Amino acid sequence: MTWKKLVLCLVAAAWTVAGAADDVRRKPFVLASRGAGELEQVAAEVDAKLAAAGFTVAGRYAPYPGAVVLAVTDDALRSAAGTARFGGYAAAQRVSVTKVGDEIQVGYTNPLYMAAAYRMKVDLAPVAKRLADALGAVEEYGPPEGKRDKDLRGYHYMMGMPYFDEPWKLATFPSQAEAIAAVKEGLGAGRGKTRLVYEIAASSDETVFGVGLSDGCGADANVMKEIDVKALRSTGHLPYEVLVSKGEVYALHAKFRIAVNFPDLSMMGDHSFMRIRCAPDSIEKALKAAVAPATTAAAN
Repeated sequence: MTWKKLVLCLVAAAWTVAGAADDVRRKPFVLASRGAGELEQVAAEVDAKLAAAGFTVAGRYAPYPGAVVLAVTDDALRSAAGTARFGGYAAAQRVSVTKVGDEIQVGYTNPLYMAAAYRMKVDLAPVAKRLADALGAVEEYGPPEGKRDKDLRGYHYMMGMPYFDEPWKLATFPSQAEAIAAVKEGLGAGRGKTRLVYEIAASSDETVFGVGLSDGCGADANVMKEIDVKALRSTGHLPYEVLVSKGEVYALHAKFRIAVNFPDLSMMGDHSFMRIRCAPDSIEKALKAAVAPATTAAAN
């Protein structure tokens, strides 16, 4: 074989490998385990395993009976989140413990899927491995067919629907500190029938808050009752996030935030987006009420 042919073969092989890597399809959730058990006991065991693996549980959320979500973070997640504006959404991964019939399912958000969906600049494979080592990794789940990274980075549900970089801007403050204080005050007071689940500082410029929603069409329990109906539950979709970035308060548009975790939901019919068509406006209204400056909230 001539040198020229050898070079061509090596280039072709590299293209083949790169193409295969680009074609890897990911799903939004990872099943860690399923089996008999008691919800609170399993949740406590999961908490201990996460701590042993170096993760910090930033918040615990029980959105409805039979479900517990642990929002977890660590130095690697916070560092990765701080590498890009709006990376703060990925500062927490969500671990869920859900009772489904007679079994307990433990699952968690797939860091590789979320990194692509949130356009991260850092590889979260080490975080994914540590979660798998700590909790298990039976299979990825969610839609029957996964999404490629390049598709996730430009994901939207359909024409006319929002992308990752088209969030809601909920409020603006003179400084980052004032914005954080206002969000903490509003969530702490339960404005908009919200509750504070966690707070994580991803960097000096970004802090993300986990927010529980309990009122109206957009309440967590109402939304999940309609769309989370498969055998393997996607409880780790919750809670919602509010991001404070450089004095401005954002949240991912519900039409993106819900769709990216449930990309195979049909538009019409039972358990479809049409059944929760009132949820985006309800969620936006609740979040705006929670993060509005105190003077504005009092006036309303």
